[in-house]
Amino acid sequence: MTERAAPSVEVSPFQADGILSGFLVSGRWPASTVEWARFLVLAVRVAAVPGMLPTTTVFSVREERPEQSVPGTVGLILAEGPVVGENAVQPGRFASTQPPGLLVLHPPTEIRPSLPELDEVATGCVLLPGLPHLGLDHRAAWVEADQHGNVSSMVSRAGVDPQTDADTAVLAMFLAA
Repeated sequence: MTERAAPSVEVSPFQADGILSGFLVSGRWPASTVEWARFLVLAVRVAAVPGMLPTTTVFSVREERPEQSVPGTVGLILAEGPVVGENAVQPGRFASTQPPGLLVLHPPTEIRPSLPELDEVATGCVLLPGLPHLGLDHRAAWVEADQHGNVSSMVSRAGVDPQTDADTAVLAMFLAA
């Protein structure tokens, strides 16, 4: 008896007016923190393309499918808005219906590379909120990459205290406030 392979996670970025608006997820959702980190690598590489992401932006994981989706679509990861500024995401926006994950992507114009040999990088963080009082830890991943696809940093962790990192603290604030 042969073991059947699980469907792969397929991700397609989409844009509106040349600006990254989100990602269509097909096949299945990432099943582990490592798989979410792999997704984040793709998202950060897209954000590193000059002009694709004008400012630091929050994205939410949504398990609903668009009305006219392609077969196999499992959901969307949608741009919710910038972290600061006129149309900024407000604290507590996700408090009533908590998404399974939140991301923040920083474009190259707002980040200093961690390695001197890199010119411009984008970074990102995904926070997968848990229920620590029930033994389900918060999980997170962080990625830094340039427009050529070079990944200079990739970290994933379970048991994350959101207050120990600026990105996870901001994402946790959007969930809890």
